[in-house]
Amino acid sequence: MLNEIYENCEMDMEHAIEHMQSQFKTIRTGKVTTQVLDGIKVDYYGAPTPLSQVATVLATDATTITVSPWEKPLLGDIEAAIAKANIGVNPNNDGEQIKLFFPPMTIEQRQENVKKLKKMGEDAKIAVRNDRRKANDAIKKLEKDKEITEDEAKRALDNIQKLTDKMVAKIDDIIKQKEQDIMTV
Repeated sequence: MLNEIYENCEMDMEHAIEHMQSQFKTIRTGKVTTQVLDGIKVDYYGAPTPLSQVATVLATDATTITVSPWEKPLLGDIEAAIAKANIGVNPNNDGEQIKLFFPPMTIEQRQENVKKLKKMGEDAKIAVRNDRRKANDAIKKLEKDKEITEDEAKRALDNIQKLTDKMVAKIDDIIKQKEQDIMTV
C-alpha cells in the first residue's frame, strides 16, 4: 500500500519535471533551436499538420533557421503559418525555402527569458508540493483507518518529504543549467 503511494508520488513529480523541461524548449537561449517552430501547424490538404511533417527544418547556424518544404506549393502556406505564429522574426521566402534570421539576443531579452524560466521552475515546484500533499493525505488516511501504525505513517511521511526535497533540488539544478545557457553570449 505504502509502496504504491511512493511510486505514484514519484511518478507524478517526475511528470512535473518533464513538463517543465518541455516548456523550457520554448525559451530561446543564446543560439536558436528548431523547437521555436514546434507549435506551428500548416494547412495541408485541409488538415492542420505540424510544420516538421511537411518540411525539413534546420538550424543552419546560431541565428538562422531554414525551412525547406517537401512540396513547393506549400511554400506560401508555410510562410503564412510562420508569420501568423508571431515568433519574433519575419519569414524570408526565396522561392525554394524560407529562412528565419533571429537577431542576437540583448541582455534585457536574456534577463526576461531567465524570469520566464524561473516562473516555470516555480510552477514545477508547486506541482511537486501538490503531489507531496496528495501522498501525505493518502498516508494519513491509511493511518486514520488503522491500516498502518503511527510509526509507519511517520516514516512514510518522512520518505515523501525526502523525495520532495530531492525533486526540488533537481528542479533547481535544471534551472541553474538552463539559466547559464541563456546568459552565455
